[in-house]
Amino acid sequence: MLRILVVDDEPDQRFLLRRIFERAGHEVTDVCDGAAALRAVRESPPDLVVTDIMMPVMGGVELIRRLRSVPATAAIPILAASADTILADGADAVVPKPYSWRHLLAVADTLMEGPGPR
Repeated sequence: MLRILVVDDEPDQRFLLRRIFERAGHEVTDVCDGAAALRAVRESPPDLVVTDIMMPVMGGVELIRRLRSVPATAAIPILAASADTILADGADAVVPKPYSWRHLLAVADTLMEGPGPR
C-alpha cells in the first residue's frame, strides 16, 4: 500500500484519482493546489505525488521545482496527470488527461519499482 498525495484544483478530478488509487489499495490524501501540497508533504511525506500542472495559488510546475529543491523531498516520485504535459518538467512521469485508469496505475506502479529519470 502506497501513501499517495493527489494535487488538483478540480474537485471531480481529485475524487476520480482518489477512487482509482483507493480501489487499488492505496492510502490517498488530496489537496487543491501546490501550496497545500507542500504543507501536506511536510506533515506526512507521501510515497508518490500525483499532480496537475495548471492550478491557482501554486501550480504543479512550482510544486515540482520546490519538492526537487529540498533534499528531504527531492527523491519523492512525481507523476504529472495533466493536459499540459509540456510544462511538466521535473516530473518522473507524465500521463496526459484524459487518461485511462489502468495506464495511470501502471505508470504509478512503475515509478514505485525504482528510481526514474529526473
